[in-house]
Amino acid sequence: MPHDTPLIATIVAGLGLAFVFGALANRFRIPPLVGYLVAGVLVGPNTPGFVADAGLANELAEIGVILLMFGVGLHFSLKDLLSVRAIAVPGAIVQIGFATALGAGLSWMLGWSAGAGLVFGLALSVASTVVLLRALQERRLIETERGRIAVGWLIVEDLAMVLALVLLPALAGVLGGQEQADAHASGLLSLPASYGIWGVVGITLAKVAAFVIVMLVVGRRVIPWILHYVAHTGSRELFRLSVLAIALGVAFGAAKLFGVSLALGAFFAGMIMSESELSHRAAEESLPLRDAFSVLFFVSVGMLFDPFSLFSNGLPILATLAIIVVGKSLAAFLIVVAFGYPLATALMISASLAQIGEFSFILAELGVGLKLLPEQGRDLILAGAILSIVLNPVMFLVIDWMKPWLEARAARTAPPVEPKPVGPATEQEDGPPPRTALSGHAILIGYGRVGSLVGAALKEAALPFLVVEDADKTLVKLRAEGIETVAGNAANAEVFAAANPEGAKRLILAIPNAFEAGQIVLRARAGNPAINVVARAHSDAEVEHLKGLGADTVIMGEREIARGIVEEVLGHKPRAAEPSAA
Repeated sequence: MPHDTPLIATIVAGLGLAFVFGALANRFRIPPLVGYLVAGVLVGPNTPGFVADAGLANELAEIGVILLMFGVGLHFSLKDLLSVRAIAVPGAIVQIGFATALGAGLSWMLGWSAGAGLVFGLALSVASTVVLLRALQERRLIETERGRIAVGWLIVEDLAMVLALVLLPALAGVLGGQEQADAHASGLLSLPASYGIWGVVGITLAKVAAFVIVMLVVGRRVIPWILHYVAHTGSRELFRLSVLAIALGVAFGAAKLFGVSLALGAFFAGMIMSESELSHRAAEESLPLRDAFSVLFFVSVGMLFDPFSLFSNGLPILATLAIIVVGKSLAAFLIVVAFGYPLATALMISASLAQIGEFSFILAELGVGLKLLPEQGRDLILAGAILSIVLNPVMFLVIDWMKPWLEARAARTAPPVEPKPVGPATEQEDGPPPRTALSGHAILIGYGRVGSLVGAALKEAALPFLVVEDADKTLVKLRAEGIETVAGNAANAEVFAAANPEGAKRLILAIPNAFEAGQIVLRARAGNPAINVVARAHSDAEVEHLKGLGADTVIMGEREIARGIVEEVLGHKPRAAEPSAA
């Protein structure tokens, strides 16, 4: 090559191999993220062949974390966040303390110092933002009660780790490490040890509070105004650019000016932007980049892993993995149950937290730089992160298997406990939704911009129908209007079965995701070959895809817009020559 292009080489190798191994993993019914991790190992320094730039990969991964947390903030509100503080704050603090104690115990058995035990335990106590949110998004749980608790828990963990990153340099000398590591001083994240421990804590909390106040007072006015101004320019390119600039700019500014983590800053930016009417469009515009950069996160994690360490540190790695997967999960499970929430909620949260990630790596590097943590500790943390991320999907399968047994056992041994309200939770959220009594009805999948118009027409025509929807706020609105609903994702077999597709007359797919719609069409045809299926699409390829899976009628939005324009201009209905209406 005439020029050295490490950034391009890292992106091409990372995404290219991630695609290949992700597709292979999906072919063998393994979560694609396992393939992404394997791709990272192959381009890392511990395997022969091409070696990607680890520093660049880590920075690209950080962009993925920012965009992912920004997307979560777009679906969150301050009310949602405050509604789970009663469980998220004490739960996260107790779980961090328990996991830190377990990590310190293992470090003592390995002959490390107390300071090493503290850093090691803290690194094992905090869950990965990307992995947790990916798991919640795949199961459509972000906007449910369980999802809100998990995200609130994650936010508290992030705040605790920000505080730890500030305090460790100040306490390094007391804990037996280097007095102050200038190499790790970054902006306002490092404060002089002369302030004293309580001075450092006070200043850190004051900066976090200042950031929150600035976002609520200034950001609440400025961010929506910027979005509306750009939207009125009519330029989609500028709108997309404004969304990314706000997400990245607020995250970077929060880290540099207020000492808040990049992920936390991005979350608040998204949460403030969610109050704008354009938040749905903002979420759509940032989705492709969120997916691409979150893949690079897993690739960067894989690059750090030395597969040969599984042989040289076998037993310590197994012990580390047990703390992450078993110790943390058990602590979270018991905490949630102690607060009176259903077993299914406790199981989901414990599985979500049974892994570690980006903050763990930062703590490990800081601990090694401060001479607190031996390099073996960093290797154990990396190995524990890789293995726990790989095993995390298995944890969800395990809880799905355990849930009926545990619920039956709990029902025999104790009276039912009413869950504590945390907001507009969906009915039957912690179990299969009840089956509808409707028959000869229409099943409307999705109640967004298209689905709401279809639903209004069905209601006006007095035709029996129900709506399958997974957004809490929409469900609350539908129930207030007296419309029957099934809460959840229709691609889930139990959720779709609750809509009684065998007895339905028509299935209307108003969701924009053609791949997900295709799965629902297949499931509907298997249960009721006579059902009439109407779907929407955005391209000719999607039309053919859905028709090939069994849809009777597929309507493409752009074509219908053109039809309406022609009818208005010519004053008559155009001749139907399109394959969209069968």
